[in-house]
Amino acid sequence: MMHMIRRRYYRILLFFGRVFLGVLWWEMILPRFGFRKLTRSTRKQRLTMTAQRFRKLAVQMGGVMIKVGQFLSSRLDVLPREITDELSGLQDEVAPAPFEPIRKLIEAEFGMPLNQKFSEFNPVPMASASIGQVYTARLCETQADDMQCPPVVVKVQRPQIEAIVEVDLSAIKIVGGWLQKYKPVSKHANVPRLIQEFSDSLYEEIDYIHEGKNAETFAENFKDLSNVRVPHVIWSHTTQRVLTLEDVLGIKITDYAAIEAAGINRVEVAKRLFDTYLKQIFEDGFFHADPHPGNLFVQAPSEGDDPDNWKLTFVDFGMTGILPEITFNGLREILFAIGTQDIHRLTMAYQKLDILLPGADLELLERAGQHVFDRFWGKSTSQLMGMHAQEARDFIDEFGELMYEMPFQMPENLILLGRCVSILSGMCTGLDPNFNIFERLTPYAGKLIEAEGGGKLKTIWDEVLKIGQLILKLPARTDALFTKMEQGRLDVRVPSLTREMERLNRSQRKTATAVVFAAFLLSSVQLYIAGEFVIAAGFGGATLLTLFWFLFRR
Repeated sequence: MMHMIRRRYYRILLFFGRVFLGVLWWEMILPRFGFRKLTRSTRKQRLTMTAQRFRKLAVQMGGVMIKVGQFLSSRLDVLPREITDELSGLQDEVAPAPFEPIRKLIEAEFGMPLNQKFSEFNPVPMASASIGQVYTARLCETQADDMQCPPVVVKVQRPQIEAIVEVDLSAIKIVGGWLQKYKPVSKHANVPRLIQEFSDSLYEEIDYIHEGKNAETFAENFKDLSNVRVPHVIWSHTTQRVLTLEDVLGIKITDYAAIEAAGINRVEVAKRLFDTYLKQIFEDGFFHADPHPGNLFVQAPSEGDDPDNWKLTFVDFGMTGILPEITFNGLREILFAIGTQDIHRLTMAYQKLDILLPGADLELLERAGQHVFDRFWGKSTSQLMGMHAQEARDFIDEFGELMYEMPFQMPENLILLGRCVSILSGMCTGLDPNFNIFERLTPYAGKLIEAEGGGKLKTIWDEVLKIGQLILKLPARTDALFTKMEQGRLDVRVPSLTREMERLNRSQRKTATAVVFAAFLLSSVQLYIAGEFVIAAGFGGATLLTLFWFLFRR
């Protein structure tokens, strides 16, 4: 087993080493020798092929690599869309592990034979993922609080998963060190922080005690809403590597025919699902971060009961998000800004959330946000999908590149939230093709504003204070402006012009260096052919020095 784990380590390093060498060749060496046009024209294809190779590797290796792929697929802030698109469909579904090692693990955890802990245990897993597998079982009568062997769901870690996680993360940290030294990456992302966030969330996910506590926190938050159901944790049958839950499975939320056959209105399901997440995000600050169809069910009412008494059921709390107060306040500002279509307030909320790195072009960001409001406000998802295909592609291209080119970096909790909302939007649209996210957000924003300590009066007073502060600052700013003009120190910045001048200067320097490199290279070849090996070696050394100057000078 240890030999196999070591092979994983070197296989990960070898894969990313090849990728990194390819990036150096295409993005650093070839452009400096006049092949920039070729590099640009092939970039999208190369990125897609790299993502496809990684996806194949992740499926073959399982373990952490699938989690890495899912994590990268959500990082639109630091990765080009060709990579995130290719990885977005990576599912955490792998071939099941044999049952015998699973049985031994369960028995080791509880210190007794499996048939003494459970009266029944189906050896065929109902689901198999990279970290664990899920089985159906029944509790023993003597350990079930006088219940007649109730059905349960048992989640069991894969054998040796902790060792696999440790070695995979060790390899990924080395790869992160390589990436942090590559300026185009370090400019857009704090790689060590990304890896640390990913590691923290992964170690939480393989701790089933932590997952059980998450389920109880979620249940406590919804204890007053009888239409939301959360499975009870069977703590007598739970350890860090085995989690036993009440069996609450119902109709899969994407099984539209079964939902309708049960007499349940799909439009109401979409509304309840979305409203439930609004509560989690804006009231509780704690949300279920993995709302895929396998984790959400609709429980039909009992026969003869009111058709409206159906329940929305959540399972699998291994991936949850917690919003600290500063993030919570920033998100509420975003909700207020969207509800009132205030693009300036929206940009200030981004700053409050600390997702804009130094150098962000706030004016460009506001223009992009205003474009979104002007073009898409009030449209349902089906209307957005009915847009002209080219118009949709142009919009995605424009703002997908904006996310990548601007110095954005989202903290892990916001990435989880963004991924969650994206999946949620698709699910709500599947349930109700006319689902309108703005229509659901606006009244909720109004409710929060009303509850904001004093209601409308306080909100208006806060805005008056903000305007007053701006007015008070104007005289000092105006005086500073005129002082700079008088002293000839007024610096007018035109970002696009400045960037173009810098590009031209770099181009001139690189052209000159390329000429010197070519001269040294041709001279060394000619001298070598003429038999002047010593002199040729000297010119060869000069050629190498010129190449290093090319690659590593600022």
